[in-house]
Amino acid sequence: MANNGRPSQTVDKQNAELADTQKLKSDIRREFLESIDLAEASRMPAEQLREECSRRVDRLLGDRSFPLSGVEKQQLLNEIMDEIFGLGPIEQLLLDPAITDIVINGPHQVYIERYGQLEPADIKFRDEEHLLQVIQRIATRVGRRIDQSSPMLDARLADGSRVNAIIRPLSLCGPAVSIRRFGTVPLTVDGLIKHDSLVPEMATFLKACVHCRLNILISGGTGTGKTTVLNVLSKWIPSGERVITIEDAAELQLQREHVVTLETRPPNIEGQGEVTQRDLLRNALRMRPDRIIIGEVRGAEALDMLQAMNTGHDGSMTTVHANRPRDALRRIENMVSMAGLNYPVSVIRDQVASALNVIIHLNRVTGGGRKIASIAEITGTEGDTITLQEIFRFVQEGVVNGKAAGYFEACGVRPQLLTRFEDEGQMLSLDLFKRRKLTASPQSD
Repeated sequence: MANNGRPSQTVDKQNAELADTQKLKSDIRREFLESIDLAEASRMPAEQLREECSRRVDRLLGDRSFPLSGVEKQQLLNEIMDEIFGLGPIEQLLLDPAITDIVINGPHQVYIERYGQLEPADIKFRDEEHLLQVIQRIATRVGRRIDQSSPMLDARLADGSRVNAIIRPLSLCGPAVSIRRFGTVPLTVDGLIKHDSLVPEMATFLKACVHCRLNILISGGTGTGKTTVLNVLSKWIPSGERVITIEDAAELQLQREHVVTLETRPPNIEGQGEVTQRDLLRNALRMRPDRIIIGEVRGAEALDMLQAMNTGHDGSMTTVHANRPRDALRRIENMVSMAGLNYPVSVIRDQVASALNVIIHLNRVTGGGRKIASIAEITGTEGDTITLQEIFRFVQEGVVNGKAAGYFEACGVRPQLLTRFEDEGQMLSLDLFKRRKLTASPQSD
C-alpha cells in the first residue's frame, strides 16, 4: 500500500511547489509594479528599461529564500514587461500568427481560435480588476472609454485587430472581450486561393469588377472573412484613385497608398460629440473621393451610401452581415427605411438594384474553412423583386475528416456586366463562365 501511495504524494508535492512558485511570481510582480514610476519608465529606451527591470527583479528575488530558475525568471520578466507596456497575459497570444480569435469570458476563462477551431488558452488574469485594467488600456490608446456609464467598447489594436468589450452591469460573468485578429501581413488573392477560399477564375472576374468601377456588396456571417476579402479587392483599385474609408473602428488594411481613413467617435461622458458613420459619409462626399469604402453598413447610412453610388461614386464597396445574398439585400432595404424618409418599398428596391452591381457572399463551412460561397450580379427588378443571377458558387457535397468537401463551379450564366467590361477594355473570355466544376475542395489534411 505504501508503494501505491508514492505517485500520489509526488503529484501533491509537485502541485504544492507549482502553487508556491505562482504565489512568489504574483507577489514579486505586485511589489515590482508598486515600486515603479510608469510615467518615467515609458520614457526610457527599451533596452535600458529591460536591464533596470531585471535588476529590480533580482533584488526582490534576493529578499526571498525561494529561488527561481533562469527560465522562470525570464518568464517573470516578460510578464512584467507585458504588464507595464503590453496587454498583460494576452500579449503573448498576440505574437502567435496562427491565432485568429481571442475570446475572454471573465478573468479565468480565455479561449483562442486556431485554424477555425476554438480551444482553451493556458492563461488567466489575476482577477476582474486586472482584466479591467487591460481593457482600459486598449480603450485609452484609441481615445475611447469604457466605464459604468458606457459599458461597451469597440476599438482596435495597433496591428489592426478588432476589439469588442462589455463589462458589468451588462455582462453578468464579468468583463467579456472578443479580439478578431488580422495578420501583420494582409492576405493577398494568392493567399485566398491557397486557403481554398476561391479559385483563379473567380479572382479574374472580381479583378475585372474592381477595374470597371462596379459597386460591390460583400455579405456573410460573423468571422466569414468579409474584411479580408475587402482588403484583397482594394489591391486592384488603380493607384491614381483617391479612396476614403469609413469605419466604426478602423481595421481595414487597404493594400494601397492613397487612402484617407475616417473613424466614428462615440459620445463623451455628457452624451455630446458623437460622430456617426452617416456624418462621416456625408463629409466624405465633399473630400473629392474616387471611391468610398464603408467597413460595414449598419444603419441609416445605407441610404447615403446608395445615393453616393448612384451619383458618380462608382466603384464603392461595403460589407453587411447576412446569411444569404438575398438576405443581404433585405437588410439594406431595412437600413434605408431607418433613415425615416418613408420611401415606398418599391422605390427603395429600385434604388438598391440601380446602385449595387455585384454581391459576394461568404460562408464559414464545417471544419472552420471560409469560402466565397456565391458571386452574383444584380440585374434589375421584376415587379417588387430584385433579380439576381449567380455566376460562381461553392457546392458542398458532404463532410470528410471533419471538413467540408465540395467544389467551386461556374454556373453557366453569361453576365450582363460583360458589356460594361468591354467598354472599359476588360476582355473576358466566354469560356470563363461556361458551366463546369472549377476545382475540388481538399477533403483531408
